[in-house]
Amino acid sequence: MNATWRVDPQRTALLVIDMQNDFVRAGYPMEVPMARRRIPRMREVVGECRAAGIPVVYTRHVLLDTFDVSPLESAYNPRLLTAGMRAGSFGAEVVDELRPEIGDVVVEKHRYDAFHNTRLETVLATVCGLRRVDTVVVIGTLTEVCCDSTARAAYMRDFNVVFVGDATGALSEEAQAATEKNISTFFGRVLTTGELVAEIRESREGQSK
Repeated sequence: MNATWRVDPQRTALLVIDMQNDFVRAGYPMEVPMARRRIPRMREVVGECRAAGIPVVYTRHVLLDTFDVSPLESAYNPRLLTAGMRAGSFGAEVVDELRPEIGDVVVEKHRYDAFHNTRLETVLATVCGLRRVDTVVVIGTLTEVCCDSTARAAYMRDFNVVFVGDATGALSEEAQAATEKNISTFFGRVLTTGELVAEIRESREGQSK
């Protein structure tokens, strides 16, 4: 995608998608080793965004023991009927390495798309002042599922999308590459952590002059 826009920290929000213990820790129900390996890059993105005053919004994918709140998801993955991302559990919490801080926003969701029946759109419409955010940066896991779904949903709502390739984690290198190709061709810009950091700093320097 030949984007004509660049990241403006004053109009940007960071979305940290589903970096929960059940997705990250070794041996946990939905383990994604690539997501675990990429935590240092994610920490770098979060730290840079906080330093630039960019709001940090976390999503947590949550399932219930009381009833099957995501029946099609569990139909495709039956083990979710008995384990994984249970409300109130350690597994459903964001990993300590990326723990939300005071002032961050945490959005719970029951579908891959973080906009679907959640407060995310309202948060983005107000977190920097009324309708100031026009760009979202996406990091987290799974690259090819919740990150992809949320990036596409943001695009459909007319947000500029930055997808940070080395700060998202897929189940395979092939899935990672395919998702990055689709996003960069149709839905947004795929940047590395270094490219994103450089763009944020360049914008801040320009605004300070």
